[in-house]
Amino acid sequence: MAVTIQDIANKVGMSIATVSRVLNQDPNLSVTEKTREKIYEAADQLGYKKKAFKHSLKKIAFMYWFTAQEELQDIYFQEIREGIHEQAEARSINLKLYTIEDGVEAVDPATEGILAIGRFTKGELDHLYQIAPNVVFIDTSPDEERFDSVKPNLSHIIERMVEFYVDNDHTSVGFIGGDDFDIDRDVRLPDIRETSFRLYADRFNVLEESAVFIGNRFSVEQGYKLMQQAIDKLGDNLPSAFCIASDTLAVGCLQALNERGFDLPSRVSLFSINDSHVSKYVSPPLTTYRIHTNVLCETAMDLMMERLVDKRTIAKTVYISSTPVFRKSTIERAERLEQGATL
Repeated sequence: MAVTIQDIANKVGMSIATVSRVLNQDPNLSVTEKTREKIYEAADQLGYKKKAFKHSLKKIAFMYWFTAQEELQDIYFQEIREGIHEQAEARSINLKLYTIEDGVEAVDPATEGILAIGRFTKGELDHLYQIAPNVVFIDTSPDEERFDSVKPNLSHIIERMVEFYVDNDHTSVGFIGGDDFDIDRDVRLPDIRETSFRLYADRFNVLEESAVFIGNRFSVEQGYKLMQQAIDKLGDNLPSAFCIASDTLAVGCLQALNERGFDLPSRVSLFSINDSHVSKYVSPPLTTYRIHTNVLCETAMDLMMERLVDKRTIAKTVYISSTPVFRKSTIERAERLEQGATL
């Protein structure tokens, strides 16, 4: 039996008119925040179906800490930006976008929750926490004691890549990636994909230190440059397979390999991460792990609602699993044997 406004009014001891105007966000209604929360809580407990009522009065800031150039270099961040806006629209959430050009000082002091993606200094993190302790980070975990975060399990993805290559008889595997950055100390750090690759490639005895190439950006141009370096340095000893940290890097790697006349994938296989739109259109199409950005964005918003509506205060870190999408940039054992491929 459907819950009615009358049921909610009976539970909270208020008039139907007041409950109705609160649930329909009547801007001319003057009631205290405590009264609103009491009505929202009763509606939630009774299972009232109009879910948007809880969210639209919450003021949430979206800190998108990338420049336009950085977004162009990696479409992954654009997908997240668009996904967060879609989630806000679907849930009738009052979302305000702030960019790195605005700075943290521009955030409205009345903000109740903050969604954030990008690199922030410790000072910026402290400032955001003072505005609103309800903070959810997407793709990173800068402070797991204070802030929620949701991100793909990149370490597990790399482990599965290496396992795939080992299962398909590759005896040497290379890696092309980018580094991380400590914005407070202004120093470069190893990225989790690089450290995970070294761990699992060593465990499976396929690590070739000379075949690990790291750049300072996750861009097509950087991937092209790094693969050119690998070809020039290793020559005939170029590994038969590479784990690539992102699709943007992989596109550049493919371009370099094609230009230098390598037979793909029988001579060199590539496995990358993201499954961006371009991955299916390059030559050969990329085998890649699909990062479900829609689930990242949905989970980020769920975490925010748990804090704002359910009043959760204990921080959470959530890892989202990913799905391999096999295309022609890799070749499996049976096919390689049929083609007489030599490694």
